[in-house]
Amino acid sequence: MSNEKTITPANGYLMLFVFFIIIAAGVVGLLLTKNPWFVALFFLGLLTLPGFVLVNPNGSRVLLLFGKYMGTIKKNGLFWVNPLYVKKKISLRARNFDSERLKVNDKLGNPVIISTILVWRVRDTFKAAFDVDNYEEFVRIQTDAAVRELASKYPYDNFADEGMDADITLRSSMKEVNEALVKGLDERLTIAGIEVLESRIGYLAYANEIASAMLKRQQATAIVAARHKIVEGAVSMVEMALEELSKKQVVDLDEERKAAMVSNLMVILCGDKDASPVVNTGTLNM
Repeated sequence: MSNEKTITPANGYLMLFVFFIIIAAGVVGLLLTKNPWFVALFFLGLLTLPGFVLVNPNGSRVLLLFGKYMGTIKKNGLFWVNPLYVKKKISLRARNFDSERLKVNDKLGNPVIISTILVWRVRDTFKAAFDVDNYEEFVRIQTDAAVRELASKYPYDNFADEGMDADITLRSSMKEVNEALVKGLDERLTIAGIEVLESRIGYLAYANEIASAMLKRQQATAIVAARHKIVEGAVSMVEMALEELSKKQVVDLDEERKAAMVSNLMVILCGDKDASPVVNTGTLNM
């Protein structure tokens, strides 16, 4: 529960005018009357100086009086407060945080290197100032923890040979993964009054010790998928060829010759290299 209290203190420009009046009165009174009591006006003017506080746009000042929280100034401008107030400056601007590249294990136990880019800002100055020791350090540590937890929930990629057919993976489901990361960070950083504006995976790769092996595995998977499409197309073409030959009665083939024809066509259509034709000058029975 937030205890933030937004206040608007006295106008600083008015108090600045009062400050100059006090100083001017002290100077004039001392020169005209030579009365040393007018020196007290100088001290009174000096006592008002610590009360001036300047708040820039998207900035804030948390006010404390002997350890008691008095409120937060979020409106920008020049103000005047009790000179005894301790004024803690907290920026409300959006900030970028690019985390370190962490080495973690994904859901399958494969080591991966991952980092995140976080855009955040302070939403609740009371929580940021008093519920955590250092809110900037808190953001850094909790972001690393959230990234580690996220990587352990999803596999890096789908692998059919392991029976893995995950709907969400770190590599191919960036939108879903980033949404899960934002949700996890928001839950962790709420205690510090931090608002997560955006979070996304900035870097993702296999760790060096398995990168080469996983690259070969991905290449093999791609080759198998390509071969599957080639074979599927070749079977369709052979089926069409036999059907057309039979329909138009170009040649009458028995089962043995059909098998030989199918074998030759599959070799030609599925081979990596162009087939070298062999001209048969004898009969088909040779």
